Amino acid sequence: MQTRDLVRVSLFAALIGALGLTPRFDLPIAAGVPVTAQTLGVMLAGVVLGARLGAISVALFLFVVACGAPLLSGGRGGLGVFASPTAGYLAGWIAGAFVVGAIMKILMLRSIFASAFIASTIGGILVVYLFGIPWLAWSSGLSLKAATIATATFLPGDILKAIATAMIARSYFHAYPRAGFVPL
Repeated sequence: MQTRDLVRVSLFAALIGALGLTPRFDLPIAAGVPVTAQTLGVMLAGVVLGARLGAISVALFLFVVACGAPLLSGGRGGLGVFASPTAGYLAGWIAGAFVVGAIMKILMLRSIFASAFIASTIGGILVVYLFGIPWLAWSSGLSLKAATIATATFLPGDILKAIATAMIARSYFHAYPRAGFVPL
């Protein structure tokens, strides 16, 4: 990995951390899963860095959290968060960033806004939910249906984050065309 890549990976890990410095806000139906802006950072990492580096940046962020840094929404950190109802979503962030980057690479021939929105919706929402919902159901004693309904309450906000990611990506790639797109 080149120095430039290390810096970009670290920068996006820090961005994800900064997006978690908001006060914790839980929805009563979601069994302890907080509303967070950090999925915006996960989506942006995949769009801007690509699949491999985007996933590495999220993994780096989660490693720092596992070491005890209180960077998750509401100041949570340490190994305990990986046994909480949010653990499936956290694992889904790595896969989600990878999928966002992979889809973005495939769709880059079309509109940047549309490519980033589709990639963020599939990878940053669907994939993360595919990891998070089963874990939420298992860890909190909810049925799969109840966990899905609880997670659906986050969908409007996540769609807004996908739109924001697409707007930022369009601006980024237009302002810095030499950035191109980092391959898998």
